[in-house]
Amino acid sequence: MASLSIRLLALALSVTALFTYSSGHGHTYDPYNDKARMIYHGGPMLNGTIKLAIMWYGNCGKEIKNTMRNFIKSLSVPGKDKLQPQVTCWWKVVESYQSMIPDAKPGKSPKIRVKVVKQSGEKTYKYGKVLTLQGHIPELIEHVTKGDTELFPVIVAARDVSIQGICNGKCADHLLTEDPHPRPYIIVGNPETECPGECGWPFFPADMGPKGPVLKPPSGNMAADAMVVAFAGALVDAITNPMNDALYHSNKAKKLGPATVCKGIFGRGAAPGNPGKVLTDPKTGGSFNAHGNNNKKFLLPAIWNPKTKSCWTF
Repeated sequence: MASLSIRLLALALSVTALFTYSSGHGHTYDPYNDKARMIYHGGPMLNGTIKLAIMWYGNCGKEIKNTMRNFIKSLSVPGKDKLQPQVTCWWKVVESYQSMIPDAKPGKSPKIRVKVVKQSGEKTYKYGKVLTLQGHIPELIEHVTKGDTELFPVIVAARDVSIQGICNGKCADHLLTEDPHPRPYIIVGNPETECPGECGWPFFPADMGPKGPVLKPPSGNMAADAMVVAFAGALVDAITNPMNDALYHSNKAKKLGPATVCKGIFGRGAAPGNPGKVLTDPKTGGSFNAHGNNNKKFLLPAIWNPKTKSCWTF
C-alpha cells in the first residue's frame, strides 16, 4: 500500500486527556467528567496521500455527492477568499498527530492529502437494500477498487439503504475486512429516513438525552451535512487507527478514536443536547464552524488535540 503511505510506528506512546461530553449519542462513558487515556499500541497510522474510492450505493443524489466531495477537497484546498476559520485549519490538527511519534522531525507535521481518485455508482440495488458487513460490503469494495489495494474504499448509502451497524451508536464507521488480507474501509449511513433522531442531530431533534437547539444545515440539506459530520469523524479515526492497533482510547471492549471521544461537540460551551456556539450564515441561516473551498460552509465535529490533550473545535 505504497500510496497510502502507512507508516509503521515502532515505539509505544501513551497520552492522557480529559474530555468533555455530549450524552445520548453513542457514548458509554462521560468525557465531560471522565478521564480518557489515549494509548498508542504500536500499529500503523496513515499519512502521505490517501486515495479514496467512493461507492455511491443507491440513488444518493447530487446534493449529498457534491457536499461530501467539496468537504474532501476543502481538507487541502482553502477557499480563495480565505475567510476564517478554514477546514484546512481543522485538518492541520489531524496532521499534527504525527508529531506525537517519538522520532518525529521537529517543525510542521507532514501533509496528509486526501483525494477522490475513483467513484462508482450502483443504482440498481444489486446487493439489496440491507448491506451486511461480512457479505455485501466486501463485494462492494471489490466492485469499486477492482482489487487495487492502494485505494481506500468508502461506501456511502442512499436514503433507502441500511448498513449493518449503523444506527447502533454509530452513523459512520471505519472497519476492516476479514482475513487473510484485511484492509481498512469506511461506511457512511444516510440519516434522511434511517434513524434521523440519532444520526441527523444537530440538524434534527435528538431521540435521546436533553433537548437543545436544532441547527439549520449549512448546505440546506440535513442528510448531506449530517453525513459530512459522520464521515469526517470516521476519517479522523481511520487516519489514527486504520488497522485497529494504533492510537485509541480503550473503553472496555470499544476502541474510541480522536473524533469518537469528542462526539456531540461542535463549538465552545457544548453540553448534553447542546452542540455549542457556532457561526450562522446571515444569508441562509445555516449553522457552520468552518469555511471550505468554493464558498462552501461546513459544521465539523470536535476532535482531540494533542497539544491541549482535550477536545478541540473552533
